[in-house]
Amino acid sequence: MVDTKDGLFLCVDDEQIVLHSLRDQLYKHYGKQYLIEIAESAEEGLEILDEFSLDGYTPLIVISDWLMPGMKGDEFFIQVHRRFPHVIKVMLSGQVDPTAVQRARDEGDMFEMISKPWDAKELIRYIDRGLAQFKRTVSGKSYE
Repeated sequence: MVDTKDGLFLCVDDEQIVLHSLRDQLYKHYGKQYLIEIAESAEEGLEILDEFSLDGYTPLIVISDWLMPGMKGDEFFIQVHRRFPHVIKVMLSGQVDPTAVQRARDEGDMFEMISKPWDAKELIRYIDRGLAQFKRTVSGKSYE
């Protein structure tokens, strides 16, 4: 059994206001049940995932924008999937190339795509569904 404090949520967006809003909404709903981290780029997001997983945290949810400087969201999801195939990935973006969305689904195992501006209740529903899927697919661990 893994204690819930060992679960990690990561939000990635190049806009600070989006990151703070996401983090606030997640804290409001999940409290301190999970560690919630933010990153301003895909590269920083990968570093956080690697660092915290080495510290014993299990990456559970990654919420990311698509259009960011440097690495775009579809490529980020592909790299996350290669390192952490169990992670539930949600794209949250105001503009996205349909080809990139399909690539994120096919190669990055993207769970869901949500358009900005987002509805907080809808986002929480998707995360809860993702966590339920995670629990079904990762045997021997409990994140309830």
